[in-house]
Amino acid sequence: MKLLRRFLLALLSLIVVLALFAGLNLLPVDDTPYAQTDFYRQTTARLAQLPQPTRPKQGLSAGWAKVNMTPSFTTPTSGYGVRRGKHWTTVHDSIFARAVVLDNGGTRVALVALDLLIIPPTVVASLKQRLPEVGLRWEQVYMGATHSHNSLGGWAPGVVGTLIAGDFEERIVAHITDAVLKAIRQAGQQIEPVSVGYVETPAPELVYNRLHDNGPEDDRVRVLQLRKQSGKVALLASFAAHSTIINSNIMDWLSRDWPGVLVDDLEKQTGEFAMYMAGAVGSMGPTEIGPTEDAQLHFIADSLATKIRTALPSIRPQPDSTLALFTLPVTLRDAHARISDGWRLRPWLFVKLYGDYPAEIKALRIGKTVMLGMPADFSGELAMDLAREATRLGLNGMITSFNGGYIGYVTPDAYYHETRYETRDMNWFGPQNGAYFDELSRKLIAKLAQPNRR
Repeated sequence: MKLLRRFLLALLSLIVVLALFAGLNLLPVDDTPYAQTDFYRQTTARLAQLPQPTRPKQGLSAGWAKVNMTPSFTTPTSGYGVRRGKHWTTVHDSIFARAVVLDNGGTRVALVALDLLIIPPTVVASLKQRLPEVGLRWEQVYMGATHSHNSLGGWAPGVVGTLIAGDFEERIVAHITDAVLKAIRQAGQQIEPVSVGYVETPAPELVYNRLHDNGPEDDRVRVLQLRKQSGKVALLASFAAHSTIINSNIMDWLSRDWPGVLVDDLEKQTGEFAMYMAGAVGSMGPTEIGPTEDAQLHFIADSLATKIRTALPSIRPQPDSTLALFTLPVTLRDAHARISDGWRLRPWLFVKLYGDYPAEIKALRIGKTVMLGMPADFSGELAMDLAREATRLGLNGMITSFNGGYIGYVTPDAYYHETRYETRDMNWFGPQNGAYFDELSRKLIAKLAQPNRR
């Protein structure tokens, strides 16, 4: 009888502790329609107030440059939490900061691609302070990452940041920032008039929908071309497949993964400058064919390079003066990190574990091409619809992920209740987030569809 009383007392104590934990740390999921919320009204008001693009004074000019940012010291390897912050020891291939600076006499914009998992918010905060060193503000910069899971870590404080990217080191943030500024500065010193072209070509055998076997796939490799009067060319390529060929158990490599092989291939095959930004990689995985990681890297990269090289002759680059960049701060629903389908951590606890970073959408128009930069692993399924909307308006659509903020995954709302990594563990800002970002993106595309011309 005494043992039974002790057991019941312990059970009651456990129930009380769990009840207190739930009361202090859990809330039900808020499924209020997003269009009825204050966060929606705040963001759409900002969108409506975005200024018209500055009228161009001349045709487009551009310059480009790359800077090797492989550090002289080792860092944690970002990308797979199972590594627990283990440092890389071998440089499999060097990592770079690449920049293109464009100018039409009224607007000046820098595109920056980094061989990192994401563009770290800590680096963005540093750039916002230091960009005046190269004559720019954050609102003039469009960034994207290659999304390599084998690149520099150590750039994110907090519990979640440590799990993703290892122990935080301020010198890594400074190192990345310095490389970005150097690439922009060098690119700006090489500006000459350019013509602009675009091409996209299907590569269905190189990507698959990792969320649903029969789900749609964003299978287009998209390429923006800038050509100087001297004949020099810059290529900006984007594709939706994740950069996850190198397995998580290979902990000692520093590498750009398959996008690095692709960029090297393009530069060798064309003799020109190339850069890569991860597309809408949400749900999209790379096809892995080959007996080793190196063979698999070359299979997807060499195949994409061949497709691009074959498609390039179809481009008819034309002079253009159209250049506009919008930066739209996005207010989000309160954090919804869920422990079950209907229950979430209180927002303050999520912020304590992850951090409180701003979110925004970047919307850039270069000639007839519109680029949308997302603060997330953005769904390839959503991106396909946005690309079609751009086409409907007579434009080319290129959606890239990892623009400098990071809010987890943005996936179609039909998948919100599925217990999968992308839709449960990494879907951090509540129901209807897919529809919310889709609406904002369509409005930005429409706003860029009729820019001022010279």
